Amino acid sequence: MTPTTRIACALAACLALGHAALAADAASPAVDAAAPKKAKATKKKPTKPSKEVLDQVVAQKLVQLPPASDEQFDAARRAHLGRYVCEFGQTIVLDGNDTNPGYLNLRYKSQVWVLKPVLSSTGALRLEDVKGQALLLQIAFKSMLLNTKTGQRIVDQCVHEVQKAAEEAAKNSPPPPALIN
Repeated sequence: MTPTTRIACALAACLALGHAALAADAASPAVDAAAPKKAKATKKKPTKPSKEVLDQVVAQKLVQLPPASDEQFDAARRAHLGRYVCEFGQTIVLDGNDTNPGYLNLRYKSQVWVLKPVLSSTGALRLEDVKGQALLLQIAFKSMLLNTKTGQRIVDQCVHEVQKAAEEAAKNSPPPPALIN
């Protein structure tokens, strides 16, 4: 048998098997659309851990952090502590770190990061994860949580009460005078 004949036989066998599979599918009974559907299993939503539990987890995960500098303490005082309301109904919570003064804890869903506050030359406050995984940027009217490994936003449009008040004040104040007439 020549190679060409072998290929032709193999091709014919594949086509025959394909037709047999189609015939078997056509012969099988169709699923009745009116048949009752099985109830989907509902998953229990995990309960949110309390602040005390999260603080304990953070304390256990912490390695000894270097003492905060005066600049870091100044930056930490500028951070808006408390709850931020973000896009799509999500929230983040920024709290002080009791174990390491000058550092902050950030909670988002079930994740907790320890952040080091850093002032930037642009006026934005950078809250950098000590493990290099996350970054919270705080500007005048909003904050944004970024994944520094992938360069993607984790959550955006996060607004603290102080930022919301600053935005309202800016909307209600007259525009600054023009420098050029």
